[in-house]
Amino acid sequence: MLGIVGIAVILVMVFGGYMLAGGKMGIILAALPFEMIMIGGAAIGAFLISNDMSSVKQTVRDIGKVFKGPRWKLEDYRDLLCLLFELIRLARANPVALEEHIESPDSSSIFRKYPRIRQDHEAMDLICDTLRAASMNYDDPHQVEEVLDKRMDATLHHAMHSSHALQTVADALPALGIVAAVLGVIKTMGSIDQPPEVLGKMIGGALVGTFLGVFLAYGLMGPFATRVKTVVEEDIHFYQLIREVLIANLHRHPANICIEVGRQNTPHHLRPAFSDLEAAMRELKQDAA
Repeated sequence: MLGIVGIAVILVMVFGGYMLAGGKMGIILAALPFEMIMIGGAAIGAFLISNDMSSVKQTVRDIGKVFKGPRWKLEDYRDLLCLLFELIRLARANPVALEEHIESPDSSSIFRKYPRIRQDHEAMDLICDTLRAASMNYDDPHQVEEVLDKRMDATLHHAMHSSHALQTVADALPALGIVAAVLGVIKTMGSIDQPPEVLGKMIGGALVGTFLGVFLAYGLMGPFATRVKTVVEEDIHFYQLIREVLIANLHRHPANICIEVGRQNTPHHLRPAFSDLEAAMRELKQDAA
């Protein structure tokens, strides 16, 4: 919602200010379709040249993050802590019973309680792979922490590709606007014998290219890239919470202490209240009993 409001503010302030200053939209509207074809088409072509198909699809999907915001909400962090609490308690009480849950999470009665988490393959793989490794006696906390850190870095690097791709397009747009403007000037020079009022409109149309390239770069595409980056950085906290809890588990801390470690490492605005989380875990204990 905030993204839509931001776009509306940009359009109203830029074009509203232009019109209040006495500018006329006729020249801009007349040139806009042709300039947009040149600048937008060249930007899309350059984007396709510099990315493979999977990256293109990922970037198109990630543009939605500008308007949707982060994927994980406060209740998702609470559910994640509850899920990890159940798995850790089961691993301590009956390691054999844990295997059926981590080997077949889609049919697991525990994972089914948390459908949003179960739909995220990265979170599921991270939880199941780490618990499986621990069950195979690969339980040196320092080695596992190093492996998870490398995995987090790889996940973040992959998730950031959309932001980098959008920023590259934003950086190219002003230059593409100049290209369109130069073509407009060439067209104008070919009609140098026309009266001044005709040449004025043609020069104005050519300058729309420069305006459009800069406007799209710094008014839309650049902010899009920044917003995608911000959302990705916030969502990565969800996976880092898994890391913190499972590493604490390998240090053999009590299950409730492991969960508290994760809660304390959650960003403040997404951190479940201690009392709410305690009540949720108490309910899980009662259900298990």
